[in-house]
Amino acid sequence: MAASPPPRRRAGAAPPRAVRAATTAPATTATPTAAPAATAPVTTALSTLLAALAALAAFLLTACGAPGELRDHGPARQVTPPTVPQPLWSGLAVAPPPTSPAPGRSSEPPPQPVPDVTFPGPDLTAVDVRAVLAKDPGVSQDERRALDGCPGCEVRAPEFRDLTGDGRPELIAAVGTVGPVVLHVYTAVGDRLLPVLRVQVLKGFGAETVGADLWLHEPTTVTTRTSSHYQWDGTRLGLLEQRVEGIGPIPGPGPGTTAEPEATPAGTPGPKVSRPSDPPVTGRPQPSPVPGGTGWAATPQPQSGAGVGAPRPAASQPVRPTAAPPEAKP
Repeated sequence: MAASPPPRRRAGAAPPRAVRAATTAPATTATPTAAPAATAPVTTALSTLLAALAALAAFLLTACGAPGELRDHGPARQVTPPTVPQPLWSGLAVAPPPTSPAPGRSSEPPPQPVPDVTFPGPDLTAVDVRAVLAKDPGVSQDERRALDGCPGCEVRAPEFRDLTGDGRPELIAAVGTVGPVVLHVYTAVGDRLLPVLRVQVLKGFGAETVGADLWLHEPTTVTTRTSSHYQWDGTRLGLLEQRVEGIGPIPGPGPGTTAEPEATPAGTPGPKVSRPSDPPVTGRPQPSPVPGGTGWAATPQPQSGAGVGAPRPAASQPVRPTAAPPEAKP
């Protein structure tokens, strides 16, 4: 019996279920295999990031520690107390320590303006310093002789520095007398001059300003100098402190002194030391006994008119007599 032909499909009709399943099967089986390939790189990156964050957190915890956590850094350093003066012979009375004068508290009366001296304007550079010194009642007679031009005297050119801190310069004058040098400082109050410092210093002194402070350096000795620090106290320039500083090595023995001779070894001739001689004696030489023999030996004496500082001649060595040879018997 012949097989019957397959039935014809109408146009637009759906294919059979078996055929539709066969054609759609590959699409449904490909979806599960593509998903693992897409999520693998994301998972790896996440794992790496989490590991890095964990390592960073562990490092921070190790380095900083938790707030308020106590840590042992070993034994603490030994604290050394500051040194304090330990007096010797504490039972004896000592001088009180020096104290700095309080600003504005001076036993001296306040300074008065120089009489009959005025100047226009706040600038002191146009003031005649000789005229100011001549009118100042605090200038001594030695200074007035220096103003007249005595031998060995001088009036230095004035200097202008701000010593009160008001921004205006003060007048600084120095008068060299036959003895010391006298330093004067004047400040302007209105159109008048007010003397705020007068001090005597040694010749060869040095002066300088540090800010509004005045320093005077005097050669006290060959190896030291005295530095005086003056500061404005609201009324005058007051002495704030004094320092004694070394300026050179301590010198050796002076030209009028002699050093002790050094010890010399045995057998080495040492330096000869001169001795003052006896007063001059006139007359004949006086005999002196000769040890070990008979008779007297004359000791020479200095003649009259010899210098007082002439050295005594060395005494002659004693001569021991020799025994005479025995006479020959006949």
